Amino acid sequence: MGVVDKIWSFLGVVEEEANEEDANLSQFKEKEKNRSKDNVVSIHSNKTVKVVIAEPISFDEVQMLADHLKTRKQLIINFEKTPPAVAQRLADFLSGTIYALEGQYQKLGNNIYIFAPNNTEFSRDMQVLMRKSNYSPNSPGGIR
Repeated sequence: MGVVDKIWSFLGVVEEEANEEDANLSQFKEKEKNRSKDNVVSIHSNKTVKVVIAEPISFDEVQMLADHLKTRKQLIINFEKTPPAVAQRLADFLSGTIYALEGQYQKLGNNIYIFAPNNTEFSRDMQVLMRKSNYSPNSPGGIR
């Protein structure tokens, strides 16, 4: 510390500047800490996805199935062992439940459906889409 610094220090000027600089530095660090918290985005927002697989026999099971959807679980239902009239009632009820939850459902195969809440996105395999539309990249115009 030089003579001038000692004089300024004696007069209290240096300490104020140092304190002011410390205060500014503290404020800057606090702002940076808050800014970094705002910019942090969790990649893993959903810990696990629950999928319930069911083979209902009677309409009495519909409330339990709808409750799974209400708790945001995906529901795969196999209606192969379900009497046709009961399967239709179950499908109608669950379709209404999905509509109310703004979800979606899709047929996966003969008598097999998936019902999913609105946090699920369905994506079809391109091979399946091409087979269904008779698309062939080798034929003129792409269509067989």
